[in-house]
Amino acid sequence: MLFAIGARPLEIARLEVRDYLDAAGSVRRISVLREEAAITSRARPLYFHSTRLNEAMNAYLADRVRWGAGLGVEGQYRGLAPGSRLFLSASGKGFEITPYGEAGQRRFRCRGIQETYRKLFRYAEFKQVTALTARHTVADRLYTRGADEAQVGLLLGIAERSAVKEQFPRRQHTMEELTRDLV
Repeated sequence: MLFAIGARPLEIARLEVRDYLDAAGSVRRISVLREEAAITSRARPLYFHSTRLNEAMNAYLADRVRWGAGLGVEGQYRGLAPGSRLFLSASGKGFEITPYGEAGQRRFRCRGIQETYRKLFRYAEFKQVTALTARHTVADRLYTRGADEAQVGLLLGIAERSAVKEQFPRRQHTMEELTRDLV
């Protein structure tokens, strides 16, 4: 499961402390990916519901306070500046985001965040998980829970239903699965 359901590495690189924590320092279970942070430039909901990954984030944020990286007012946002990037590089700065691809394409790469994802997945003891496999798992689980393509698209930041169907097709169950304990 992704750290923030549906967010892409580039978007995670742009998240701020206030997107994850409220002023009292509690995790915002439901937040918003701000339009300026979204690849599509459209705000959409974020859900921080993974206990294991939130525990890993707790450790990371405590380390940031110990390092003195992105500090704010004591007693608010766990002592971190609300507008500082949620994830910082080893130098204490936001990660570098670089465009790539053909002119006019909205394609970006953030290697530092990709590595941070790998570390979070490893700390949470998720085996052989990447951001892409996590997005596929999220889509599959959403379908299993009854979500339609519009809901999957909203959470994964994909506006067109046809693009959701193409990138994240519904898994077809076998006849054996469909008829097991049917009656």
